[in-house]
Amino acid sequence: MNENNIPMIEIKNLSKNFGVVEAVNDVSLKVFPKQVLVIIGPSGSGKSTLLRTMNWLECPTGGEVVVDGVSLSHNQHHMNKIRSNIGMVFQNFNLYGHLTVLENITLALRIVKKIKKEEAQKIARQQLTKVGIADKADYYPAQLSGGQQQRVAIARALAMEPKVMLFDEPTSALDPEMIKEVLDVMLLLVKDGMTMVIVTHEMGFAKAAADEVIFMDMGKIVERAAPDIFFNNPACERTKQFLSQILTH
Repeated sequence: MNENNIPMIEIKNLSKNFGVVEAVNDVSLKVFPKQVLVIIGPSGSGKSTLLRTMNWLECPTGGEVVVDGVSLSHNQHHMNKIRSNIGMVFQNFNLYGHLTVLENITLALRIVKKIKKEEAQKIARQQLTKVGIADKADYYPAQLSGGQQQRVAIARALAMEPKVMLFDEPTSALDPEMIKEVLDVMLLLVKDGMTMVIVTHEMGFAKAAADEVIFMDMGKIVERAAPDIFFNNPACERTKQFLSQILTH
């Protein structure tokens, strides 16, 4: 990755405590435009907490988060505008059950971006086509499979035209046969050049999609490398131990 680029996201000496638990401990990293950064690690390693600080869903205990040149900690009154540039996809799809797929996607377009109904629906249908479920626009979430619901969540995030997409274990709540359909959509975004930060346990996806893989443990970055080096020749014993466990399952 070209270090001369201005980072899309820069995290400086970030810490996040929950009481006496130090979830993230003095972490610094940069995410550059069009980069795909995959974060892996054991449960409780701090990876999801780190991701959630990138759009201030978690307020850091210390350190700084800079998104597209704007420090979040110093611009809380600009938070909604900054967040509109950051798409977020969670484990559990967070769709409104009483709204149709189309209404779920157009809601933020109309309220946050003040886009008229007809234009918002046009944008929503374009994104549904992109994620392969154009025929589900008038369905309710309960009528969809988990994989389809997650694709709606991705379409909803993309409709806001974000500069970066954050994924917090997007396939962990899915049945195994539904995982591929979601990962295929994410691979499409990689090809489109979307800047992405992804917390995942899907090692095959990490190998195929990541520019860089970060391994976290106990709130710290233990190792970071390009996928071929990371998976084939990790430098740290803790990384080797983790990979030996996860890649045998």
